[in-house]
Amino acid sequence: MKIRRAFADLSVGQVHYAECGAAQAPPVLLLHQSPRSWTEYREVLPLLGARHRAIAMDTAGFGDSAAIDGPASIEAWARIAVELLDALGIARADVVGHHTGGVIAIEIAASAPERVRGLVLSSTPFTDADFRRVRAERPPIDEVAASGDGSHLAALWQRRQGFYPAGRPELLEAFVRDALKASGSPEDGHRAVAAYRMEDSIHRVRQPVLILRATDDPFASPHAAELQHALPQARTLDIPGGMVPLPDQMPEAFAAAVLDFLETLP
Repeated sequence: MKIRRAFADLSVGQVHYAECGAAQAPPVLLLHQSPRSWTEYREVLPLLGARHRAIAMDTAGFGDSAAIDGPASIEAWARIAVELLDALGIARADVVGHHTGGVIAIEIAASAPERVRGLVLSSTPFTDADFRRVRAERPPIDEVAASGDGSHLAALWQRRQGFYPAGRPELLEAFVRDALKASGSPEDGHRAVAAYRMEDSIHRVRQPVLILRATDDPFASPHAAELQHALPQARTLDIPGGMVPLPDQMPEAFAAAVLDFLETLP
């Protein structure tokens, strides 16, 4: 199935998105992790597009989307995502988010509940006071100082390598390309997640929720139980062997889980 790519003129500037499926099909918005882009869903889009209008946007400041003027935040990214729905004439959509994208999805569902039918939270952290304390004590995840000999490129690769499947260098190549393309620091997304007070908003999420737990993702897998506790209406589904790059590591399993869940929604 053909992937169509376009830009929408929003308050932040031009925001890039890719989509598959018929314009009249039920819409589903896909939000990527940091510092990735829509390409995280390149293989997922055609699978979802067989039944839905599947739209993967570049979060503001990543991929080919214009950056926010000022500090990045989950709230600002959620606002821009809703602006994209407006620009595309979509009144209500299902929202799928992976890692940072899942945090943005929660904010959209909490702040604009009438715009969201259902949520899929893939490898999504629960960002409460304990999360913020732990993150403040840890070194940056994806920030490396530029070097004249290009060794910082290898450093980006090596910092992620242990959390990616062996024998899949193309996944790390995609990560490095997107990290270099980010408008600011590749760390901006992680900082925005760490600053977000999810405990103030998650109780407003009333929509049906699927929590996807990639079993071999050490960063996000432990948070699935916290999300399940905060969202009693949610269902948790394990994807065995899933790691940090779950959507492009295992697109068939990812898409099948999303489609099965969306079929259950009224």
